[in-house]
Amino acid sequence: MKKPNKAPIKIISLISIIMMMLGCNNTSTNQKNTAQPAAPVAKKIPYEINSNGNKRIDEYYWLRDDSRSAPEVLAHLNAEEAYMRASMAHTETLQNKLYAELTERLQKDESSVPIKKGSYWYQSRYVVGGEYRQHVRMSSAESKEFELLIDENQLAEGLGYFALRGRRVSSNENLLAYGVDKVGRRIYTIHFKNLKTDQLLTDTLENTSGTVEWSNDNKTVFYIRKDPETLLGYQVFRHELGTKQSADVLVFEEKNKSYYTYLSKSLDQKYIYIHHYSTTVQGQSFIDANQPKNEVSLVHSLDDNLEYSAYSHLDDFYILTNWQAQNFRLMKTKKSTASDQSTWQEVIADKKDVYLDNVLVFEKHLVVRARKNGLIQIQFIELTTMKSKTLTFEDSVYTAGFDDNAVFDTDKVRLYYSSLTTPTSIFDVNLADRKRVLLKQDKVIGNFDANNYFTERKYFKARDGVEVPVSLVYRKDLFKHDGTNPLYQYGYGSYGNTIAPYFNSRVLSLLDRGFVYAIAHIRGGELLGRQWYESGKLLNKKNSFTDFIDVTKALVEQKYADKEKVFAVGGSAGGLLMGAIINDSPELYRGVAAHVPFVDVVTTMLDESIPLTTNEFDEWGNPKQQQYYDYMLSYSPYDNVQAKDYPNLLVTTGLHDSQVQYFEPAKWVARLRALKTDNNALYFHINMEGGHGGKSGRYRRYKDKALEFAFFFDLIGIDH
Repeated sequence: MKKPNKAPIKIISLISIIMMMLGCNNTSTNQKNTAQPAAPVAKKIPYEINSNGNKRIDEYYWLRDDSRSAPEVLAHLNAEEAYMRASMAHTETLQNKLYAELTERLQKDESSVPIKKGSYWYQSRYVVGGEYRQHVRMSSAESKEFELLIDENQLAEGLGYFALRGRRVSSNENLLAYGVDKVGRRIYTIHFKNLKTDQLLTDTLENTSGTVEWSNDNKTVFYIRKDPETLLGYQVFRHELGTKQSADVLVFEEKNKSYYTYLSKSLDQKYIYIHHYSTTVQGQSFIDANQPKNEVSLVHSLDDNLEYSAYSHLDDFYILTNWQAQNFRLMKTKKSTASDQSTWQEVIADKKDVYLDNVLVFEKHLVVRARKNGLIQIQFIELTTMKSKTLTFEDSVYTAGFDDNAVFDTDKVRLYYSSLTTPTSIFDVNLADRKRVLLKQDKVIGNFDANNYFTERKYFKARDGVEVPVSLVYRKDLFKHDGTNPLYQYGYGSYGNTIAPYFNSRVLSLLDRGFVYAIAHIRGGELLGRQWYESGKLLNKKNSFTDFIDVTKALVEQKYADKEKVFAVGGSAGGLLMGAIINDSPELYRGVAAHVPFVDVVTTMLDESIPLTTNEFDEWGNPKQQQYYDYMLSYSPYDNVQAKDYPNLLVTTGLHDSQVQYFEPAKWVARLRALKTDNNALYFHINMEGGHGGKSGRYRRYKDKALEFAFFFDLIGIDH
């Protein structure tokens, strides 16, 4: 494969290319009726891709630049960004208003609920005007005095992108480790700080996943090194403070490129876990945290289609597993015999209508999160009697789960709760009597009143008769139910990821302008259990797309939405969803936002050098196998662009995106420009300093949301 030119950029020629491509002049574009600049036209260089006896021609393959420095590629991306800015210039006042509106709802000095770890209470907080957090600790939860551990604002000063990850304090509470990414590729450098002297140690660990786990000797850490090309974390090293990284000991290497690897520490602090997982296999190894030089041991072998998570409890492991249980069950076994499945004893059985989602194992209690009929249940089990109680919630549509829980021998569990009308709330719940104490509910600055909004769960029939759940919210006094409301429909539908119906203050800017907000819980997610996921992956993937389309049709037919004012949004694998629905049913949507979209499915999945490809064969299929190649090719958005009308489109990416490479949406936009037959907008927004999550920082990311909302509002004449 020929690599693109890596010559340095010449600024003058870059500007000239952009000006030429845009046909720019000094005419103001602040008025909508001003002549629009010409859209960038990417040149075509036929590139032949041969696979499975099939030849495809990719005219825009040249836009792939692994170095992200080729002048011609950067010139084209900058031209696209300039065209988008010029074309959207008439909405700048609206964008600024929306940005102010979105950010003014945020509590400027927001802080997390202090969490007890060891002898300190730890907290993260924002200072007024700060883009990033400060991390502190205190002697008590009520203390006004605090010790500043990290000020992210100082570390991020002068940087276009900054992300901090993996704060871990040593067992003796004197040392802090943390990872920093200054690019957006999710490759971190780990630093160590002496909290007694407030000085950094000389130790730095490069090219890592960003997180360490401390052994209990306070001088040995374990971390994961990443492959710089595929970005897979695949090697676990042991590092002793005061030594060079080159002297670190490799304790585990994942040779199977379909696996992810990550680390954690058991709640009882006895073990450091190495987690191994792919789409269909999950398991754990462990290291004695008191004997960090001991060998790594597997809890149980990694078998095909076996998923398990082990939780340490005295001499036992509790094991959450899909072994002979599609919706998972909870087992128990002695640690010494865990490798023998015949010793696993059932604690909670598999149920067809209940999906066991997560578990916390405390000294005297189990707390289980389950999902029944798409709704979360929290179950408490007292270990000596095995008596269980279930925590109930009031709303008809909501989400709940485990917040930060760091103490093994505790009498309470910390939970979060949220709904589409209820800001996220943090509770401590007594494990014995289930009495809950509200510790915090997120504040929404301004005139927000939850009573002004209504949320409901509806089920709409898909074309094959399956009922698809949809979470809805709207403002009571603006919802007409006569088919005149605009609709903002969001979807994802991959990896078993359930889009939770949680409160998001950004959505208020839609609801307060009369929008209905809908989350389509399409197949490929896990809202209705593991079967819901299985029926939306591999050779069932198209169910995700048709579910979303059928939900759109039903919302219009049942008068939740005006057919001329339907907008669809999805990101990453949800961006694939957006690409598929506009190839299939473009007439249904007035506008679509596809954020960091995975749209070049076949070419990407054929290239094992691209990050994350090999891990996802069990999600999408391996296109080297004919049946998967044919099926993936039949829906891949890039390969199925046609000469026809498409909706108004806003496509976004980050140049340094580590999950979906920027060149996927870049090529897609170029092909759409060349083939589409309409005069609808097609804008491509490229964050030249961002990654998969867009811009870093608390406030800057709202610029992109303001752009998206303004794009939609402008299409239906909302200018305020």
